[in-house]
Formats: sequence, C-alpha cells, structure tokens
Amino acid sequence: MSVPADLKYTESHEWVRSEADGTVTIGITEFAQDALGDLVFVELPEVGRTLKAGEACAVVESVKAASDVYAPVAGTVTAVNEELRDKPEAINAAAFEAWMYKLKPANAADVGGLLDAAKYQANVDAQK
Repeated sequence: MSVPADLKYTESHEWVRSEADGTVTIGITEFAQDALGDLVFVELPEVGRTLKAGEACAVVESVKAASDVYAPVAGTVTAVNEELRDKPEAINAAAFEAWMYKLKPANAADVGGLLDAAKYQANVDAQK
C-alpha cells in the first residue's frame, strides 16, 4: 500500500495536500478505496460550503458500502473535482491523484496537526 510522504492524513483515511495558494486538496487514501471496493458513486460538497473539522461533507459509495468523507480541518470549499461525478472509479485507479475537493483552511496551522505518513501507516497497520 502506498502512503506518500509529502501528504498529511486523517485517522478516517482522508489525504491532504497543501497547495502554494494556501488551499488544501483532499481525497481518500488507497487504504480507504481498497476497503470500499469498486466505487460507483461520489457525492461532493458544494463550493462555498463552510465546514467544521471532522464534519461529514462528501460520500463515496461502492457496490458493497457507502462511506462518509470528513473535513480534515475547518474551512471553506473552494473547488470540487467534477470529473468524479461521472467517473468515481478514478479513485480506485489512482487514489492519491483523484482529489475530491479543495478547501481554504480557517486556520492554516491546523493542517500541521494532521498525521504524517509514518503515523498514518501505523494507524492503518493497527487496523489490519
């Protein structure tokens, strides 16, 4: 299983990439998509929506289960990956490339408090 070192992670299996413009890009991890199986539907948050840290804001649905996607930090949704509405399987093909939405954090420092790759890997290993 791949866990890119340049990303931050949540215990609920979201990945977070900090962007040069101060936003963060968010998706679900390889572990999460593997656990769900073949994705058939993705519900994305609305652009402009203000989220609290830990708030359910999106849904991924597979042939065997549906799962909420949570906001890793508080902030405002600035963009969504519209491609996923028609091609949710893109997450299965490349979980760390198929981003779901972008967020402008209310407090940029909160991103630093997320899990690094080593801590996330330890979290995943504990769940196996």
